[in-house]
Amino acid sequence: MQTSSAQKLKRQQQLDALFVGSTRFFAILVLASLGGILLSLILGAMPSIEKFGFGFFTSSNWDVVASEYGALAPIYGTIVTSGLALLIAVPVSFGIAVFLTELCPVWLRKPLGICVELLAGIPSIIYGMWGLFVFAPFFAEHFQPFFIEYFGAIPVIGSLFQGAPMGIGIFTASLILAIMIIPFIASVMRDVFEITPQPLKEAAYGLGSTQWEVIRNVVLPYTKAGVIGGIILGLGRALGETMAVTFVIGNTFNISPSLFNSGVSITSALANEFAEAVDPLHLSSLLYLGLILFFITFVVLCFAKILLLRMQQSEGKKS
Repeated sequence: MQTSSAQKLKRQQQLDALFVGSTRFFAILVLASLGGILLSLILGAMPSIEKFGFGFFTSSNWDVVASEYGALAPIYGTIVTSGLALLIAVPVSFGIAVFLTELCPVWLRKPLGICVELLAGIPSIIYGMWGLFVFAPFFAEHFQPFFIEYFGAIPVIGSLFQGAPMGIGIFTASLILAIMIIPFIASVMRDVFEITPQPLKEAAYGLGSTQWEVIRNVVLPYTKAGVIGGIILGLGRALGETMAVTFVIGNTFNISPSLFNSGVSITSALANEFAEAVDPLHLSSLLYLGLILFFITFVVLCFAKILLLRMQQSEGKKS
């Protein structure tokens, strides 16, 4: 009996060691993959880094014939489209999540939630084709002339709504991106709203709080970490989106204050030119763009993590 127990204990220890070793291996594999991606981008972009240096960030010139490249226009297009998409998507996603968790009839809650989740599964190229062939012509015919006529003459703000009503451009790309990230943000918000303890909400209602006051003062403070996580998830999706943006942004390397003018993002530049890059410097500059996008995403994620940590520390001080 003692020998059998010792053998079982030894076998269990071996299995535990195998489990710990395999999980450690997978964790190291993730870090190694990330480091390999970063290293390959740096090595591929090195010729462009050596020639243009930090001037690559301040130049908007992208001339393949003259071998002159600058990342300012793609960086501008990426930040503007992602930022506008987030400004549009967050309020809509918040409204969807609140309706599904607090206001929606029970019989409609599950079917509507499934429909929202199904939107996240639609391929991005479908969004791009719909945006180019359906939304862009409709937007150019019915909405852009109105904005140009009534808002274009307003000082300062009017510069955002000037240009020809072509349908495609920065604003159209932002709207398509917003539609794409709404399901992600709304699903996360809905899930975190549902974990709010029911006694907390009932106590607030018992004190005479309205439904909006319960959401603002009870649900949101309790779930703010999850809400921010959902927003960052949507922002990461917007920063890395390729095909949908490529279809509707216009793909011209220019910087304009008007949201109706065409532009370019880092992902659309890579999608359009990577397969045709014959010149080594051209290919290196595209890899340099990829490296910049890598660091933009990394900075966004680090900022989100720091924000969440500060929120947790402040909660600890309050308690």
